Amino acid sequence: MISLDAYRTQWFGNIRGDLLAGLVVALALIPEAIAFSIIAGVDPKVGLYASFSIAVLIAFTGGRPGMISAATAATAVLMVTLVRDHGLQYLLAATVLAGLIQIGAGLLRLGFVMRYVSKSVMTGFVNALAILIFLAQLPELDPSRVTWLTYVLVAAGLAIIYLFPLLTRAIPSPLVAIVVLTALSMAFGWDVRTVGDMGVLPDTLPVFIIPQIPLTGETLLIVLPYSLAIAVVGLLESLMTQNLVDELTDTKSDRNQECIGQGIANAATGFIGGMAGCAMIGQSMINVKSGGRGRLSTFTAGFVLLILVVFLGEWVARIPMPALVAIMVMVSVGTFSWSSLKNLRTHPRFSSVVMLATVAAVVWTHNLAIGVLVGVLLSGIFFAAKIAQLFKVTTHLTPDGRRRSYVIEGQLFYGSVKDFMEAFDFNEAVEKVIIDVSRAHIWDISSVQALDMAVLKFRREGAEVEIVGMNEASETIVDRLAIHDKPGAMDRLMAH
Repeated sequence: MISLDAYRTQWFGNIRGDLLAGLVVALALIPEAIAFSIIAGVDPKVGLYASFSIAVLIAFTGGRPGMISAATAATAVLMVTLVRDHGLQYLLAATVLAGLIQIGAGLLRLGFVMRYVSKSVMTGFVNALAILIFLAQLPELDPSRVTWLTYVLVAAGLAIIYLFPLLTRAIPSPLVAIVVLTALSMAFGWDVRTVGDMGVLPDTLPVFIIPQIPLTGETLLIVLPYSLAIAVVGLLESLMTQNLVDELTDTKSDRNQECIGQGIANAATGFIGGMAGCAMIGQSMINVKSGGRGRLSTFTAGFVLLILVVFLGEWVARIPMPALVAIMVMVSVGTFSWSSLKNLRTHPRFSSVVMLATVAAVVWTHNLAIGVLVGVLLSGIFFAAKIAQLFKVTTHLTPDGRRRSYVIEGQLFYGSVKDFMEAFDFNEAVEKVIIDVSRAHIWDISSVQALDMAVLKFRREGAEVEIVGMNEASETIVDRLAIHDKPGAMDRLMAH
């Protein structure tokens, strides 16, 4: 548990930077929340209310200060079928249930699974997300939809973002870009797309509602698959983003608390008419790069978002989209790991393949979870292949030709059992065979079955077999699973 002093510091240790960064994030959240609502097939206010609620609640309950959570594309794409077939009320129920599942994951301390995500997968995840963020801006740069002035304003916005810090870093340059471009657009009446063109902003505060669905087993069967998918994808993206923010800020955070916080935020959001969400790597990067470090930045982003869309919606609607496009282009460029391209020539080939496969899977499917799953599976396969290559068997025959010893070195598991079996000469006429596993470790049922088979084949040829040097862990699994000393062992083994 975090101490009260540490928690207080996370709130008030960077007040000015957090307030300004939160304001920038709030403005950038608006068009994305609207866009994600459209993806899910619901009214824009569903995404906007969700972004407000999740950001505010995660500021109090999350495990990673300074990380932004709100409605996201990763979870929105999972809701399309549910909304289309059953309507908004079922989506709200699925959101509540997804939150409860995430709380359960945190209480069961499942945050440890991130240790099995390799650096190559993380790099691929970041690069893919940078590409997706950039691709998401292309509709706002489509010549058939926008005027030439849009490109000028985007370029001007990028110039302000990158050049203004040379004058001062007291004010986040993305905020300056929004204010300047909005003022110019309003003053000169330029014909460019605005936030108001994305959809109608809500004009009332959210209210507490209970999803209007029948409380039956059939309803649970409808909602549960979507809730599980949303919960898993949401936690996956949140924990990946958490890792990235940890590295950028050189700080540590609590993964299990983040799972619980995400769950509380989503469960509560379902009761105010909002859709499920998770951590947003793009907005988190905006926050960090704008100076946001504490919980106050996340709270400010959510609270200001609500104030902007409900009470200042008329002004917010006039913000030109080129200003927000410029910010997101900055985020995509800053998020991409450019050094990973140079490292393709120096890093191990397997690592590069995992990174590129993760990028390709995410960009192809537009689903971060699938990309990470592909990367993790490839990492596991390549790791197993590499460990299997380190396995070897050496053998020695006594001068009288009556006894042969086999010395096993390395990890005996499903990936090395083939080499293990091929190392034995079962047709050799010897009186005794010694299998020395003092330099090996037996890991799984495949290796135990291979050991059974080797022992039984030698015995079938009339040789006495002795296994020596087994460590305690290997002996435990062999005693529990091996059958070579039990009656009818060969028949039972062949029956498998």
